[in-house]
Amino acid sequence: MSYRNEVTVTMAAISQNEAFARITVAAFVAPLDPTVGELTDIKTAVSEAVTNAIIHGYENKDGEVVLRMETDGKEVAVWVSDTGAGIEDIERAMQPLYTSKPEMERSGMGFTVMATFMDYIKVTSEPGEGTTVEMRRKLNTRS
Repeated sequence: MSYRNEVTVTMAAISQNEAFARITVAAFVAPLDPTVGELTDIKTAVSEAVTNAIIHGYENKDGEVVLRMETDGKEVAVWVSDTGAGIEDIERAMQPLYTSKPEMERSGMGFTVMATFMDYIKVTSEPGEGTTVEMRRKLNTRS
């Protein structure tokens, strides 16, 4: 069975909501009957995107993170958006091991993890206006 679905959730930009985002995306994707590996990959990518929004977008200041999810057949699309600091150099930020927060012992692997676990990732950002990370994953069909 194939169907289209869409859900948008807005949450406070606080670290506790990273776990909420993982659970939310898992519940949203579950009706598509993903493998455990697929589900884990999607949850991990969403977790990284939400964590980046909280830590880098708002730098522990008040704000909101928007988690938008869509399914169309066996493809899952997820957008994680903030209206925080934005990214000045997206290409540099997406390099493995680059971090703008070395004092926080950040690994600089967030975008690399997202790209590894998803089929597609696109980052759009404007300094001072925020960032949106779009990620897509096609689920294996089990007949």
